[in-house]
Amino acid sequence: MATAHEHLDTTDHAGNGWQRFWNRGGWWRAVLAVVIYLAIYEGIGWVNARTLGRGIDTSNLFSSPGSVFAGLTVPILVIGVLTFVFVLTLGWRREVFGRQPVPGRKWMWIAVALLLVPIGLRMAATNWSAYSVTVILAVLFLGLCIGFTEELIARGIAVNLLRRGHYSERVVALLSALLFGLMHASNAISGANPITVGLTVIYTFGIGIMLYLSMRVTGSIIPAMLLHAATDPTTILATGGIDGESATSGSAGLLGVAGIFNFAYPVLGLLALLLIKGRVSARAEGARTQETTATS
Repeated sequence: MATAHEHLDTTDHAGNGWQRFWNRGGWWRAVLAVVIYLAIYEGIGWVNARTLGRGIDTSNLFSSPGSVFAGLTVPILVIGVLTFVFVLTLGWRREVFGRQPVPGRKWMWIAVALLLVPIGLRMAATNWSAYSVTVILAVLFLGLCIGFTEELIARGIAVNLLRRGHYSERVVALLSALLFGLMHASNAISGANPITVGLTVIYTFGIGIMLYLSMRVTGSIIPAMLLHAATDPTTILATGGIDGESATSGSAGLLGVAGIFNFAYPVLGLLALLLIKGRVSARAEGARTQETTATS
């Protein structure tokens, strides 16, 4: 059994009305935060498509670094900045980016390995000669933006809201992964194949649990952001596109092996939920004290 104590500077009743509202936490506030995030993100994408993204060949977004940036990076970069500002307005920077209040267990390192292996396979499978150096750098920067932003909302804000709602870590992991999966259901708005969207939601639910475990075991959200930041660009570069393959796809054999993990994550994630234990409890006595007991 491991016990950790952390003293926070805020209470549920401290700060202005805006801070007091979000400081109460709870599942429906986590849902609300994600819905607001998606609405703003889709709005930014709509505006971007009619301004900077106008005239870009959407069938070949990876033809130049400019098309990658204007067509894909701008919306996620802007919403990332806005999401970070949201965290700052609540005074949650330390809670989100600081040491995790719940210590991880050694078995959780398996999740890190399960995330790293397919990244390595996709890197080995990529047909690097099909891209210019500038396009590769542009895609890597896109990955950093995706990793930072999506982890900030899913493993940062949503997890913090759920913990403030006094749920067990098992419930926190489950609900944050469900929200992460549903975030990707918004791809249906852009006309994506419903089957592809459904499979993506299932996959992202599973990998969401893996990323939660990586955050727990490393004690910080930063490694989860970096693992996420490596997952998307290696997938894009290896398959030659998003949610599919193109003429620039790399080794089919290695990609097939890496693809097995897409189906393994949801199954292993559900099994991992059975092992996750612990809870962040809080008492407001002028200042907020968190006492965490983890027995996982």
